[in-house]
Amino acid sequence: MHIAIIGAGAAGCFAAIEIKRRQPDASVAVYEAGVKALAKVAVTGGGRCNLTNSFEHVKSLEEVYPRGAKLMKRLFKTFDYHSAYQWFEREGVSLTIQTDDCVFPQSQDAMQIVDTLLALMRRHGVRLMLRHRATAICRDDASGRYTIEFRDKAPVEADRVVVATGGSPQSSGLSFLAPLSLPVVAPVPSLFSFCLEKNHPLTALMGTVVEHASVRLVGSKLSASGPLLITHWGLSGPAALKLSSYAARILQEADYQAQVAVNWFGSLSEAEVMSQFLSIAKANQQKQLSSAWPSQLNNRLWCTLLELCHIRADMRWGEAGTKTINRLTAMLTNHTLAIVGRNKHKEEFVTCGGVALTAVSANTLESKMHSGLYLAGEVLDIDAVTGGFNLQAAWTMGYVVAENVAKG
Repeated sequence: MHIAIIGAGAAGCFAAIEIKRRQPDASVAVYEAGVKALAKVAVTGGGRCNLTNSFEHVKSLEEVYPRGAKLMKRLFKTFDYHSAYQWFEREGVSLTIQTDDCVFPQSQDAMQIVDTLLALMRRHGVRLMLRHRATAICRDDASGRYTIEFRDKAPVEADRVVVATGGSPQSSGLSFLAPLSLPVVAPVPSLFSFCLEKNHPLTALMGTVVEHASVRLVGSKLSASGPLLITHWGLSGPAALKLSSYAARILQEADYQAQVAVNWFGSLSEAEVMSQFLSIAKANQQKQLSSAWPSQLNNRLWCTLLELCHIRADMRWGEAGTKTINRLTAMLTNHTLAIVGRNKHKEEFVTCGGVALTAVSANTLESKMHSGLYLAGEVLDIDAVTGGFNLQAAWTMGYVVAENVAKG
């Protein structure tokens, strides 16, 4: 039996290893369009590989999987984050859980994950075929076998096919599936940072991080909290990236022209922030506003926010009346900024959309239309916020597919 896996990403390579473990006599080959396997894994987490999350503070999977939460909840019954943690440690990869619940290899080197997976593929006899870009997958209804056509390569026949090509930023990237007539949800970018107007005062503060901020898309109920990073082009960091994921389709339809409201104090209410300002004013009557500021902000950001609020930095706290403090409070808890575009998150590109989840069995990830065809990873309409959740989805789906390919 020949089992063909299209895509040498996290889901594809993980599935290949687990299929071979269950069916050592089967011929298993991974066909990858690029020049190397696991390229995205090698750069994730800034090259350190945030391979999963402890999920300790995740109240609902909808928080971290804007698309596919229901499916992931079902699949986690078979292989969850605890399973992934134990799997890698069994293979000799010592892991560490950070204070933000993100899980990394203790080596802080993504190549340890890449090398571990590639070594397991070699050990189990999985063939890795690079520079094999699939252009079409066709099924012979009479035999039930599949023919995979490649650009500039000879076609291959397979008894089972696993499609794990990852996210496709454009619908054309899924054209190789056209002969199968699978339903597709139009893909759009997800997990990107926000561009502000050129020369916006905030962009001069590149590198500044506010550890506890919240960002809301004006005109919607969508919001996200966490560290907010100011860059030379605008806003990034977990808070911005999460909001981009929640609002991926809305922002795409608006051509990435929108308004976001920042609460620089995170979850604190206007009343709580005002109380903090009043305490600062009472304790620093003779000091200028620029010399005494809330601990949540650094001095450069504080002074820039004062400027944006049209409040003099050399004013003494004792001179700042109720009207000034009210204005300051209102702005810093609901600071509206115009978004004028998106900046993709370098190589860590995530796509919202793909093959519709209705096209596969929720228990096996096998196509409902074509027996012997399985889909795993981001090629499906499933994606997550930053924090190790996308890779966890890949491990989970790769494992579930392997288990069911072996049964089939």
